[in-house]
Amino acid sequence: MRTQSQRSSRRMEPQFVKRRQRGLAVLIASLILIIGAVIYIGVQISGEDPTVNARDYQGSGNGVYQLVEVPEGSSVSQLGPELEERGVVMTDAAFQTAAANNPNAANIQPGFYRLQSEMSAAAAVQALLDPGNLVELLDIHGGSTLLDVQVVGGANRPGVYTQISQVTCTEGSSNCISTQDLQRVGATADPAALGVPEWALEAVAARGEDPKRLEGLIVPGRYVVNPELDAEEIITDLVTRSAKQYEDTGIVDRARALGLTPYELLTAASLVEREAPAGDFDKVARVILNRLDEPMRLEFDSTVNYGLTDVEIATTDEDRAQVTPWNTYAMDGLPETPIAAASIEAIEAMENPAEGNWLFFVTVDRDGTTVFNDTFEEHLADVNQALESGVLDTNR
Repeated sequence: MRTQSQRSSRRMEPQFVKRRQRGLAVLIASLILIIGAVIYIGVQISGEDPTVNARDYQGSGNGVYQLVEVPEGSSVSQLGPELEERGVVMTDAAFQTAAANNPNAANIQPGFYRLQSEMSAAAAVQALLDPGNLVELLDIHGGSTLLDVQVVGGANRPGVYTQISQVTCTEGSSNCISTQDLQRVGATADPAALGVPEWALEAVAARGEDPKRLEGLIVPGRYVVNPELDAEEIITDLVTRSAKQYEDTGIVDRARALGLTPYELLTAASLVEREAPAGDFDKVARVILNRLDEPMRLEFDSTVNYGLTDVEIATTDEDRAQVTPWNTYAMDGLPETPIAAASIEAIEAMENPAEGNWLFFVTVDRDGTTVFNDTFEEHLADVNQALESGVLDTNR
């Protein structure tokens, strides 16, 4: 039988345990706060975050460079996993944090960048924002030719092959591709393997090993060229992408509706590109079609120049008399091949020409004003105006 004091002690025992547990909890919490405070003070003194150091490299890299692509249409956040896998940054998480903390990260442009291995995430983001690390874009203008053009009395124009060589032969490049290598590939590689569309294969093959046989099959535009590819791979990439753009315009069906083959339409578009000022593409397209329907010779100076070593706007009687596969003064119909890179705008102008009966046009002043006429008499009057304004002056 328990005494009164034993019963009292039994009732008090749980309360004592609870008080002891609360005391222990307070002690543990206090210790955690003290440890946290010590860590915080240490971080403030050192200026480093140990949780970041554990998942991030320090500094701007180890001097070993890698080529990293930012694809068109991608966001900077999508780069993180690849950068981690290739050892450019230590972790994707650190890169995401650095990108989120850099207000300019959204301005990173597509292209290929030279980045070092083992960069801090912040340094990697900053390197992607530095234009000096960006491999130069290939910028092909409408009317460009594959080979260089020697201009009488003016600056020489580098051809597409030279431009490709220039973007691969930048400082620090380990894969400099020469213009000669590119011309050799263009002249000798299997056209189908290069991505030449089926409707152009026969015409390209007919040119034999002419380095200009791919003329017109690379669409003007700005291209990201992987400088690690060889000459054949680069040309294949450009021709394949261009073929897709031409197909997207409906070139096969539109050519059939105009009574042309797709290759003939491309050739005509190259004339539009070389002859027409901006805003008049569809009118020059109509002149080409009207002359073909007459039939009458096109007589475009641009087709004369394409076969010459030295070119200028004003051709001579001797130039115009030369028989070449392109000279439309000396031959009926279209040139045998395109004479330049035709833009999508020029293609679409040929596919959808303006309505009119024009057979003649001429640029009458140095501002680019172009006049269209139905009759030769009206055209002659405008040619005289062009002569008086100096547009047709020769440097030879």
